[in-house]
Amino acid sequence: MEENENISTDEDGNVLHEHHRITVDPKQSQLRIDKFLQNRLEGASRSRIQKAVEDNSILVNGEQIKSNYKVRPHDVIVISLAREPHARGFAGAEEMDLDIRYEDEHLMVLYKPAGLVVHPGVGNYTGTLVNGLVHYLKKQKDIPVMAGNDATRPGLVHRIDKDTTGLMLIAKTELAMTHLAKQFYDHTIDREYKALVWGSFAEEKGTIDAFIGRHPKNRLKRFVFVDGDEGKSAVTHYETIEDLYYVSLVKCKLETGRTHQIRVHMAHKGHALFNDVKYGGDSIIKGTVFSKYKQFVHNVFKLIPRHALHAASIGFIHPATKEYMKFDAELPEDMQQALEKWRHYVTHQKSKQ
Repeated sequence: MEENENISTDEDGNVLHEHHRITVDPKQSQLRIDKFLQNRLEGASRSRIQKAVEDNSILVNGEQIKSNYKVRPHDVIVISLAREPHARGFAGAEEMDLDIRYEDEHLMVLYKPAGLVVHPGVGNYTGTLVNGLVHYLKKQKDIPVMAGNDATRPGLVHRIDKDTTGLMLIAKTELAMTHLAKQFYDHTIDREYKALVWGSFAEEKGTIDAFIGRHPKNRLKRFVFVDGDEGKSAVTHYETIEDLYYVSLVKCKLETGRTHQIRVHMAHKGHALFNDVKYGGDSIIKGTVFSKYKQFVHNVFKLIPRHALHAASIGFIHPATKEYMKFDAELPEDMQQALEKWRHYVTHQKSKQ
């Protein structure tokens, strides 16, 4: 599926409209256009899409449609949506300690700690990484904004979840933004995550190829659509690093970058991330029913009060020098402590046998 996006602004640079052009995948099954677009446009509610259809702001193959229109393979959908007022304008600058691992005139690689929201949104208009970036980059005359993003996301080429730790790539120039965004689009960026998940895998290595879209009953969650009738294609390659029977440390390489991709794919395979509240990892999925074991698990939950996911490495072609660059980040302390607890527990259990 081909997607193009851009934005339009007023004289002050505030984003007024977002524009999208989507060519429907040849394998796409027929689906109402409001449901189809709801799964593809971030922050676009079904009612907002239906209103845009009524206003003739959504055309299919150059023609006006009704909200019950069902998309078909090869349809070309052109959309122009008014930006919500709260999303307009740059995020405010806030001084923040940024853990910068590399920086030159074109880009930065930084480490994001757990608990830091990446960009402003509903309920998080301040205290985000972007607020810190705006302050840090304020000496620049222009701060690049990725096509399709509003001005509250300066420098962001990608993002990671609030409670995920690890490396992020930040563009400082339009050249860097263009080249790095294309590498993400072409899936040539090398990204490796490490996750502590429940249980052990039947095979040491594997690939999860399953469509991901918004959950049909909870818009804050994502969901695997087994038949591929909704959502977007998502591919995750995984390999077990350490098998501790009750839990496993795995590394995951992404071909695609869907929201919550690793968390959703692992939960779908029955290996939810350890202490992932949103996808069931905060329950005891593997182990005994004895009270001592339950107490042990809850003590480990306290050590890592978040989903156990870490963006461990990122590799890319530098937009200016054309040099391949790769950066790695060690496991955060909370994940290391949780692993040590599990290692000790497994060793103790074996010694009793």
